[in-house]
Amino acid sequence: MTGRQRILALLDGKPVDSLPFMPITMMFACDRIGAPYRDYATDCKVLVEGQTHTAAEFDFDYVNIMSDPACEAADCGAPVKFFPNQPAALDETNSLLADKCKLRGLKVPDPRTSPRMGNRLRALELYRQRMHQEKLIEGWIEGPVAEAADLRGINTLMMDFFDDPGFVTELFEFVLDLELTFAKAQVASGAELIGVGDAAASLVGPRIYKEYVWPYEKRMMDSLRAMGARTRLHVCGNTRPILGLLGRLGCDIVDLDFMVPMAEGRAAMGPRQVLLGNIDPVRVLRNGTPQEVYAAVAECHHQAGDRFIVSAGCEVVRDTPPENLRAMRRYAREHAVA
Repeated sequence: MTGRQRILALLDGKPVDSLPFMPITMMFACDRIGAPYRDYATDCKVLVEGQTHTAAEFDFDYVNIMSDPACEAADCGAPVKFFPNQPAALDETNSLLADKCKLRGLKVPDPRTSPRMGNRLRALELYRQRMHQEKLIEGWIEGPVAEAADLRGINTLMMDFFDDPGFVTELFEFVLDLELTFAKAQVASGAELIGVGDAAASLVGPRIYKEYVWPYEKRMMDSLRAMGARTRLHVCGNTRPILGLLGRLGCDIVDLDFMVPMAEGRAAMGPRQVLLGNIDPVRVLRNGTPQEVYAAVAECHHQAGDRFIVSAGCEVVRDTPPENLRAMRRYAREHAVA
């Protein structure tokens, strides 16, 4: 099977010749081709070279367009700092929506003519030309809390949930429009799977998540499926208090970070949910031996069952030993799903 066939078959509940292998690589992929990370984040050709090279070298089943979380916010006008060999970062001291009144005048930019979103769309088009359906092509958008934090500032947004929940709702409506506009353009450019990164959703607590965040994540996932895209949710951090709610979103894939036991995810989300993860990307994948990595993946598989995709809990650290990634790959390829 090709990588694309393998992932889609598992999502559809069909037999696969081996477990899909889908680690998140950004700085690691950039370093494999010796490029400055600023180029990887801003030049679609460099990103595509890094991803395709790394996917071929380690036999990944997919490629993606991730580089940093500042893409959409930058095209809305948020101040972003770029660095030669580190990911871009939003200027938290000068957030675009530090003044809440600016939200009413903020317009959703056209992804195709916007510098950063347009760059990612061109990356998807290059993948479509080069992949020949061998690897699944994944697009990426920010989730409601993540993008709202990018526009407003994470600390200020957390206070807004208590001080001005009406504003949070207005901001989430804007974010939903922004991200779905971007996602629609990604699907048109070749993305079959849309990943949603909502890291900050693990910080708000279960009550606020259920009341304010979950409804918007649900609308986002429903809309992505209506576009014909497969869906993936990636929430960094400890999501144990909201696992049941995550399982009700209807995502094709739910990522679990390393501090969440796979067994708890499986118990909370049921037998059909595909789980991705979740060995510790630093303590195990970066600092462990190949034998320890292999054993850790085996334990994740044991806890998750066969509705499972091999990966780390979050991004592969840039100086991860290549032999440790190959140990993950070896486990994936040695285990089929009937």
